[in-house]
This record gives sequence, structure tokens and C-alpha cells, in this order.
Amino acid sequence: MSPPQPHFLVLTFPLQGHIAPALRLAKRLLAVAPDVLVTFSTTEDAHGRMFPAKPTEHGGGDDGGAEEDDGRLEFLPFSDGTEARDDARPLDARIASFHAAGARGAAEIVGALAARGRPVTRVVYTLLLPWAAAVARERGVPSTLYWIQPAAVLSIYHHYFHGHASAIAEHRHDPSFVVELPGLSPQMIGDLPSFLTDSTDPSDVFHSFFTTIRDLIETLDNEAPKATVLVNTCQEMEVGALAAVGAYDVLPVGPVLPTRDESGSSIIKLQDDAEYMEWLDAKPANSVVYVSFGSLVSMVREQLDELLHGLEESGRPYICVIRKDIKDAIAEVEAEMHGSVKNGVVPEWCDQVRVLSHVAVGCFVTHCGWNSVLESMASGVPMVCVPQMSDQRMNAQLVVREWRVGMRAQVDGGGVLRAAEVRRCVDEVMGNSEAAAELRQMAGKWKGIVAEATGKGGSSDQNLMAFVDGARSEF
Repeated sequence: MSPPQPHFLVLTFPLQGHIAPALRLAKRLLAVAPDVLVTFSTTEDAHGRMFPAKPTEHGGGDDGGAEEDDGRLEFLPFSDGTEARDDARPLDARIASFHAAGARGAAEIVGALAARGRPVTRVVYTLLLPWAAAVARERGVPSTLYWIQPAAVLSIYHHYFHGHASAIAEHRHDPSFVVELPGLSPQMIGDLPSFLTDSTDPSDVFHSFFTTIRDLIETLDNEAPKATVLVNTCQEMEVGALAAVGAYDVLPVGPVLPTRDESGSSIIKLQDDAEYMEWLDAKPANSVVYVSFGSLVSMVREQLDELLHGLEESGRPYICVIRKDIKDAIAEVEAEMHGSVKNGVVPEWCDQVRVLSHVAVGCFVTHCGWNSVLESMASGVPMVCVPQMSDQRMNAQLVVREWRVGMRAQVDGGGVLRAAEVRRCVDEVMGNSEAAAELRQMAGKWKGIVAEATGKGGSSDQNLMAFVDGARSEF
């Protein structure tokens, strides 16, 4: 009997910032080895948004087992116990339910695939799924964490839960206090992940994320002889941080970016991109400011007004993505925007990789989600960083201090980015000063480094091949 094909079950948390890099990794696994199979799984609700119901002659919905044409990539959702985005329970109750039901649902998928003669040979899971490793272990299948944040953040979490919690906890309300963690450069409290400084208190709304990360680190500690962790970064970007997580078998395999055929994929594609791309095509090189704060960041009316005013006052053409849910929440904004937007366009969604790689774009005003940072680095576009939560503050620190490809904007006491600060930052990044020229030079340098690392034979390409070869040798 011939051995089974390498078959990776990729499990991911149901947020766009998790689904996108997980799906990109799934497709990279398929690309590096023709004998690999992948089953991609997120919750039923998120799966339904990835594959909206298509009417059939019987009025049915989408195929829950949606499969690529060649049969190597299959999409199977797991149940999270609710299947409702409008669940009114407190977040900690919803997360607890998600963990319990998700583990059961994932176990059912592993069993069902084995029964079909398509056994899973390795489980790959993203953060916030600490139960995935236990599901794999109970079925005799090895597992691997796919870390979709910087290696520096993984190192900080590891050291926090291995002897350094008190030093951070004692000063968590002093953003300028400097802490020293093994293998890392000195870090200010204000740059550490917000779940370690804001969410350790049980009364905090995101406390369940803190406890989930604690459980995840404990899960890695329980792996023998060492937990295997794929990191969405490259060796060249984070040499020190990667060395600082020696407790794990760490393989940097990124930046894992969309391939040409999947650029523009999203859980929901809200509109055709022809209009803003035609507008972009008509603009001079390095002249356009691109603004997007990701799929989760909320925006009050005051912030939206300040942002648009600042962009208009800069006098530069701009694309500012304002999600439909934000427009809907600010009912009067749609009509008023038509009068105030003169130099730019305000789409509800755009193909971010395509925009960033366009020659006309010269600056990215970003919340510093890790996917956005990596896409900007790969495109050679300098950044204005406006971080808010989770790993974003650390990502901004890396952009500004480690790689020197951007600057950090300052918000006021109420957390609002004022129009004058928008204008100042855009002018500093896109102006004719020596500092602006250095940012552009460094951005171009890192673009080349990332391209080399992810290209054929590059460090990340070799690491991903080694991972697949290791998985193949286990049976």
C-alpha cells in the first residue's frame, strides 16, 4: 500500500486578518509540492461569507465542501456553536463557547476526512485556537502553529509567560517605561501588545484574548520535543527576534502574500475595482496617499472628518477606504462626503495589494495590522503608522525603528488623529526632505530583500519546502 499524501488541515480563527494569511499559506503549500493536499477550515459563518449562497435550479445554497478544480484544496467549515454574527452574549462567553464547540467541530472534520480516505497528516492552526493542537494529538496527528504576527510579538508573549510578567504588569500604565526581554532590544511598555498591558484585568473587554494567548503558549510548551511554529515573516526582517524564540522550532516562511491569481480575494468583495484603478492609472508616480485601517477598526464621525480634512489639506491625491459598515453607522456621512472630497476617492473596499504595488502610490496611512505592514514592505511603500490594539503598536515600532520605512502619527488624548497631524505626517513621508528620501530608499531596499526571501530558493521558500519535506517524512 502506498503511503498517504501529505494532507494539511489548515484551521483559522474567523476574522479576515486571520483568514487571509491562512488561505495564502494553504495555496503556497500546494504550490511548493505537487503531491500535497490541503483542507481549509474556518467557522460556518465565515465560510458562508467566503462562498455566498448561489441560487440553483432547486433554490439551494453553496456547496459546503467547496473544492478547487483539481481536488487538492477543499474548504470544509467547522461549527463554532452559534453560527450567528449578532450573538449578544459578552465576548468572554462567546470565546469560551467558540473554544469548546470549535474543538468538537474540528475533531469531526478530522474523523470525516479519514473516513473518506483523505486522512489528515498534519494540522496547521492560527493563533487564538489553542485547542487545535489537542485535537490533533488525540488523533495521533502532529500539529504546527502558524504565527500570523511578527516573530518579535511571539517572543514577547513567550517571555511574558516565562518569568517576565511581573516586570510588565508593575509598569503597564506607564507607556514610557522600558523593559528588557531576552534577545530583544529594549522595549517601551507603550509598544508592547495591548493584550499584555490593557487586557490582563478580568474586567477588560478583551481579557478572553489574553487568556487565550496564555493557553496557546502553554500548548506550545507541552509539545515534545519542541513545538513547530511557522512565522509569517522572513529571516532577514527579524534576525534577533527569531533567535529569541529558540524554545520552539521556528521556521520563517513569509511574507506569505497573495499569488497573482488570488489578488483581490476577500471574505466579501464589496465592489468592482475598475473605477479607482482607472483613477489611479492617471496619477503621477509616487503621488498618491493610500489610507486604510483594516477590516476591524471602528471610526467615529469626528475621526472620519479629521482624516478627510487632513487629506484634503495635504493637497495630494488620495484613496481613503471607508468600509460600508462605517458609512452605515454614520448615516449622514455619505451625502456630506460628496461635498468635501475633492482630491481623492473613497471606496468601501479595494484590492490592497494591487493598490500598494501601483507605481502612483507613494505613502500608506495604516493601522499597522501585520498583513498590511507586510504588503507595504513587499511593495516598497513608506508608511504613516496609526496603531490601535493587539500587535499593531509593536508592528509600528518595527516599521519606524527597526526597518526605518515609516513614521508614527500621534493621536490626541481622546485617541483621535487630527487633520493637522495627518497633513504633517503625509508631508514628511512624501516631501522632498532628506528624511523623506531616506524613507523611500529604505522602502525600496526592503522590497528587494522580501522579494529575494520569498522567491525561488530564497530563505522563506527553502524553509517552507523543508517544512513540507519534514511532514512528508513522518509517515
